[in-house]
Order: sequence, then C-alpha cells, then structure tokens
Amino acid sequence: MNNSLLRVGTTYIPVTNVDLSVKWYINNLGAELSYQDEEKAILNLADQSFFLVKAKENQSSNFIDCNGNERFSMTFEVDGLSALEEIHSVFIERKMEVGIIEDRGHTGRNFVFADLDGNKFDVWSELSPNFKKIKNMISK
Repeated sequence: MNNSLLRVGTTYIPVTNVDLSVKWYINNLGAELSYQDEEKAILNLADQSFFLVKAKENQSSNFIDCNGNERFSMTFEVDGLSALEEIHSVFIERKMEVGIIEDRGHTGRNFVFADLDGNKFDVWSELSPNFKKIKNMISK
C-alpha cells in the first residue's frame, strides 16, 4: 500500500452566482460542465475537477501575504513562454481581468488573472517535470 498523496483531484472555488460563473469558466477557460445545481457546479479543467460553490458575497480563494498583498492560491501551467504570451493575449481579448507578464526571479514567466468573483489564478510558462514527461510520452 502506498500512503503518498498522488495528485490534487478537486479544488473548491467560492462564487456568488453559479450559473454566471459556469458560463464564464466554460467560455473563457474552456472548462467542461460535469454537473450543476443551484448551489454548486462541477467543472473539468486542466486535468482536475473544480467545484464552483455558491458562497456569501465578498468571498474568494485569495489570501493576504505577510506584506499585505492579495495573492492567488493556484497556478496553472502552460508549455513555454510563447504559450504563456498567447493565452495572455487571448484573455485580454476576452476582456478578462488580467495582469502583466512578470519575471519573478525564477525560471519562466507568470501572469495573474481573476474570475467574475475576483478569485485570482496564476499562469506559469513552465510545465512541472512529471507532467512534461507524461506529455512527451503521449505525443510520441
């Protein structure tokens, strides 16, 4: 028996309007709807399930860091700088809330975007090594 955590299967995101949020995630991020009722929706996106859960006003998945900056709690990965620049441009064209592409002093580049409720997400230009290995095996 292997007692190791293997992957993140589900992420819960607070939203004020499940129906509007479902449409936003499908139209802007290409999510696929798996289930929906008045209080929640299950979306498949980036090889993971996302539960959009109806929450009270002014709730988000963000947090304040030690310097007083509001931060995201999740980073999506894309395959390279050109993919990052392309998705950044697409998000801007869709009139999404999008930050600038940043050099944070580590490998790759990043930018932050937010959904309708202000939940912030990061996008990084580097694939994690295990995912890159799997992607390369599949593409052969």
